Amino acid sequence: MDTTFLVLTFAGLITGFSKFSVGGMGLLIVPIMMIAFPGPEALGMLLPLYLITDVMAVLSYRSKVAWSVLWHFIPLVLLGMLIGSYVLATIDPDDFVITLGVIMISMIGLSLYLEYRPATFMQTNSAAYGMGFISGLISMISNAAGPVFSLFLLEQKLDKETYVSTRTWILFMINMLKIPLFIPLGLLTQDSIISSFQGVPGLMVGAFIGYHFLKKVNPSQFKWLIRIMATLAACKLFLFS
Repeated sequence: MDTTFLVLTFAGLITGFSKFSVGGMGLLIVPIMMIAFPGPEALGMLLPLYLITDVMAVLSYRSKVAWSVLWHFIPLVLLGMLIGSYVLATIDPDDFVITLGVIMISMIGLSLYLEYRPATFMQTNSAAYGMGFISGLISMISNAAGPVFSLFLLEQKLDKETYVSTRTWILFMINMLKIPLFIPLGLLTQDSIISSFQGVPGLMVGAFIGYHFLKKVNPSQFKWLIRIMATLAACKLFLFS
């Protein structure tokens, strides 16, 4: 069987599951895509799959969105994405991979600290702006900002449904903004879009599994699953970069 089809199917399966459940698996999906699509090309191949799940997700989770958190988060996302576009075109990706790994480990450590020593600074506007900028930068370069703002949203003390709905809408907005930035870089073309559709069947299966999986997770398990996904993502950076 064609390697490209297998890679896209498996990547679609994980993408659908991640989008409709705990999230934070973006850094695990990119290396899978790079088996068939080396380098930044993998980012462009994933974007159509992300947008399909985004549309499915916003239709499924549109009733409970923390708009106040979202609108404080989004403003500096675009600035981060513009800088990320420049970085993607000019900077050695190996250097950024190490930086991203450090950021991820730091965020996980901060989340654990706040679990036992609650603080309110992560709920301030300044924190939202800062995390928005970092998420835009990371998302543009690695399609892997999910763990970063998942951990940020975790500290907003939202209930499970509100958390998932808000994360879904943030992802949708960010991925829509990527379209005009990826095209000039040659990462999103007619051929790449057509090829990426091979991953749609796996994506649908993953979305179905993830949607029903989420309903069976209690808040405490949900929180730790997010941290585990983020930790796996960070380990991938250090071990396989």
